[in-house]
Amino acid sequence: MPEQPTQQPPGPVHRTVPVQGGRIHCVEQGSGPLVLLVHGFPESWYSWRHQLPVIAAAGYRAVAVDVRGYGRSSKPADVDAYRMLALVGDAVGVVSALGERTAAVIGHDWGSGIAAHAALLRPDVFTAVGMLSVPYTPPGGPRPSEVFAAMGGEEEFYVRYFQQPGRAEAEIEADVRGWLAGCYAGMSGPAVDPALYFVPAGARMADRFPSDGPPAWLTEADLDVYAGEFERTGFAGALNRYRTMDRDWEDLAPWNGAPLTQPSLFICGAADGSADWLSAAIDAFPTTLPGLVSSHLLPDTGHWVQQERPEEVGALLVDWLRTAYPAQP
Repeated sequence: MPEQPTQQPPGPVHRTVPVQGGRIHCVEQGSGPLVLLVHGFPESWYSWRHQLPVIAAAGYRAVAVDVRGYGRSSKPADVDAYRMLALVGDAVGVVSALGERTAAVIGHDWGSGIAAHAALLRPDVFTAVGMLSVPYTPPGGPRPSEVFAAMGGEEEFYVRYFQQPGRAEAEIEADVRGWLAGCYAGMSGPAVDPALYFVPAGARMADRFPSDGPPAWLTEADLDVYAGEFERTGFAGALNRYRTMDRDWEDLAPWNGAPLTQPSLFICGAADGSADWLSAAIDAFPTTLPGLVSSHLLPDTGHWVQQERPEEVGALLVDWLRTAYPAQP
């Protein structure tokens, strides 16, 4: 494991930059080649709080964004505005608005998909790609709605549960802080109950969440940050990403089966459900990620890998960046 730099850069700076059709809130630290950090659901730029200073100290300009629909970024009302092509456009727009021409892009959860597709569609801009928790799966295959409808038998897979506008919002927004605490705790390591991802008929997703507060890696103050953002914005924008998957399937058809050829990285918790139901995608990396530099499955770790194991993930990211996207010529 490489040693972490000891000299810390100045603290993070918040800014909002214009992109086509809206704005993206960014939190920036350090100087050097640009590294774009993209969060997943249900999070925000804050999920990268541990890695921002580490990447900056290694000689990079680390920028964590609020994805469209989250935090201080634009939240269009139209569900169609959240399709993958629009989110890739936001990522390209951020790079341009920051005065850069290229970047390494690293994503977690849905952010992993955004990072992967940004690298796939715009390899001229995104010259290295890191994916956390969700492995790269090339476009194509069966229609997503058909796949999720077939999962769980009489119970609903959570992605299907999220499809109807207003349904999941009504559950979550009735107790934002409690729902987030249960979601973060339930999907944390060292073990995750697979039943958490399925909703029985007439039940709520939260019915299977643990009820003893946030996990050990998340302080009450951290939970206040997440809850405060979602209390202000609501969940419709965040959930709308799940509601465009069939549209993405159509939009991305020209890239069906395409590999990612840039230098890449994958990090996942061994207890994460993605490591199980997407195991075939991980096994396919020699074909789908021919530029893969390293892949890591962290034991006793759940879905929130960069928050559950912040020091280890920070070190892995810096080690990979030094090979895939050097700060110095």
